[in-house]
Amino acid sequence: MQKKTEQTTDSLNKVVFFLSATLILLFSLVTILFNDQANQLITQILNWVSRTFSWYYLLAATLYLVFVLFIALSRYGDIKLGPKHSKPEFSLLSWSAMLFSAGIGIDLMFFSVAEPLSHYMNPPVGEGQTFEAARQSMVWTLFHYGLTGWSMYALVGMALGYFSYRYNLPLTIRSALYPIFGKRVNGWIGHSVDTAAVLGTIFGIATTCGIGVVQLNYGLHVLFDVPENLLIQSALIAVAVIITAISVASGVNKGLRILSEVNIYVSIGLLLFILVMGNTEFLLAALIQNFGDYISQFPQLSLTSFPFQQPKEWMNSWTLFFWAWWIAWSPFVGLFLARISRGRTIREFVAGTLIIPLLFTLTWLSIFGNSALHSVIFDGNTQLATTVLANPAHGFYDLLAQYPWFPFLAGVATITGLLFYVTSADSGALVLGNFTTKFSNIEHDSPRWLSVFWALAIGLLTLAMLMANGVTALQNTTIIMGLPFSFVIFFVMAGLYKSLRLEDFRQASTSMNAAPVVGNVDIFNWKKRLSRVMLHANLSQTQQMLEEVCKPAMQAVATEFINKGIQVDLAEKALDDEPELSHLDLTIQLDEEENFVYQIWPIRYDTPNFSSRGKRTKKYYYRLETYLFEGSQGNDLVGYSKEQVINDILDKYERHLMFLHINRISPGKRPLFPDPDQ
Repeated sequence: MQKKTEQTTDSLNKVVFFLSATLILLFSLVTILFNDQANQLITQILNWVSRTFSWYYLLAATLYLVFVLFIALSRYGDIKLGPKHSKPEFSLLSWSAMLFSAGIGIDLMFFSVAEPLSHYMNPPVGEGQTFEAARQSMVWTLFHYGLTGWSMYALVGMALGYFSYRYNLPLTIRSALYPIFGKRVNGWIGHSVDTAAVLGTIFGIATTCGIGVVQLNYGLHVLFDVPENLLIQSALIAVAVIITAISVASGVNKGLRILSEVNIYVSIGLLLFILVMGNTEFLLAALIQNFGDYISQFPQLSLTSFPFQQPKEWMNSWTLFFWAWWIAWSPFVGLFLARISRGRTIREFVAGTLIIPLLFTLTWLSIFGNSALHSVIFDGNTQLATTVLANPAHGFYDLLAQYPWFPFLAGVATITGLLFYVTSADSGALVLGNFTTKFSNIEHDSPRWLSVFWALAIGLLTLAMLMANGVTALQNTTIIMGLPFSFVIFFVMAGLYKSLRLEDFRQASTSMNAAPVVGNVDIFNWKKRLSRVMLHANLSQTQQMLEEVCKPAMQAVATEFINKGIQVDLAEKALDDEPELSHLDLTIQLDEEENFVYQIWPIRYDTPNFSSRGKRTKKYYYRLETYLFEGSQGNDLVGYSKEQVINDILDKYERHLMFLHINRISPGKRPLFPDPDQ
């Protein structure tokens, strides 16, 4: 039996990297050198996309949400993002806190005031500057930041988590397409999909960073009378890129994560300050009203395409932009959500993603949005609304100016916004690096030089868009670049559903007896059975069991299969935390169908008090648990004879053949996954 060797080191995905990097750099340089012509071209393409695909964006976004809810509420919701035996890496509280942090960004500061006032002054339909316009302005704002967008994150996140942690496939979008295209995802199909994900992601991040830069520029103007112009914005981008590059180059992301968590607390403090210092009764009543209106009007709003009124400019600036922005960010945030959710069931994952960050996001928007509306409608501060229409980036700071201690509040908002900008760029650079790397281990991160490159690329693209036409160019380009990846998400949905259907076949195969066991194979009497059940094997007993029973049993099975002309791989690998013990792997190659994998893992547990050994001294005991392709089977081989281990292997092998048979004869045959080590 040979020791199993580690796979090769991580390597650059040259096709995806050079293709996406070339397109992004070329676009950025052309836009910088010919910004007027670039802006005209972007506008022309936007008009075509809006005219041709506005209905599609609305329908696609709704279908994403319906699919996510269907999967979560169906029997597939019990499936884990990982093997059956996997457990959550983080506690519920820690996991909830990280989901919470995913919903906060500098765009919330920008749009929490700008969007409600814009809709109040110029609603898509009906008369503006009325009480009804104010009420509907908040409904549209919550709608654009609500369930529809978070469902896109949940969809991509659960697909990445499922395929990566359950089938050990790379944390890239192409993995979700394996059930549809099979090994062809390793060719141009996979490269195209991953390139679309990279392009959509970097344009989405650049949009966020560009909006943040414009708002930060105004914050510095308020605090230090710094002029608002492209030169200052370029300097802010340069500072952010340098900080980001230092962070990813040194590998010290812990500090930024801590600062990000601090930002969350500061944001909550800012929210509570506005609630307490403002008209608290009005804000709380409006919050309840907003939630009720959002829930009651959500179905209607989801498919409202305005075919008769046709407010094209409004649709481009708001609904189409937001849906494309969510789509562009879905690979980025989906990857983050997947990385923190291993061991969670799909139902837990979807519920957490759709509820925890959403509640804070909607609360933030309601408090700040209604504070701005109250200032305009009841306090007569019409200048605030006029300012927002002329320059949306001024809205948040101009609202804070209505409260005590404004310089302090403006300073806190500026520092918070800067750190949100940096952490977004930092995380984006790491994710883009992961999308353009071939990993030997899905837990690895991309090389530091690659993340530094993407940090520079984000800064360059942000600068190019601001030179073209500021925030408007960022919004327009996002709508365009989100379109290709919106089609990819439908393939992700199809691939995920096909794979989840395999879980039904596995479950069905366990309830069918492929072949009865003939004769009595090492039947022991009840006293021997009781002794085996009471046994809590120590280290030496476990080693003896592995060497004298399990290993010979697997070797005997392997030899018999080899004699019948079937390729078998038999491997032994020492445990990382206990090198004196090894786990045994038996893989039977089945050509194009899913290989049969049978593993024996020594798992250590605390000895229970009722054990005779546990009463003498507090020690550990070991179970020899069997693992198949889908995870732990929950049984223990300690005390088995060689023949009983062989019988267990054959039982599991026949069950696997039954699973393959059910899949083979089912309508619309579903491609199976290769050996994870291939």
